[in-house]
Amino acid sequence: MAKEEELSKAYPMFKGLQRPLEFMGLQGRYITWAAVTATVGILGFMIVYALTGFILGLAFAVVVISSGFGLIIIKQRKGLHSKKTNKGIFIYACSRKL
Repeated sequence: MAKEEELSKAYPMFKGLQRPLEFMGLQGRYITWAAVTATVGILGFMIVYALTGFILGLAFAVVVISSGFGLIIIKQRKGLHSKKTNKGIFIYACSRKL
């Protein structure tokens, strides 16, 4: 009888808060973008440093990381599910077929 009670116990299940994943202020897909930006910056620094020198490698890393994070911040302000918005005046000659 005790075994049946243990089997029939119901445990509450966490279903989330219906909010996007967030890490250090970055939401959803921008977390992946930030990881890729940091990886490209670090690997790029190592490759450029090995080929040319420290100053050029450091400059490359600073440019890649700052432009990547700047792009992420700008895109994130538009919204997580931003779509392409066409600007202009559109004229639809016929919206329904008779």
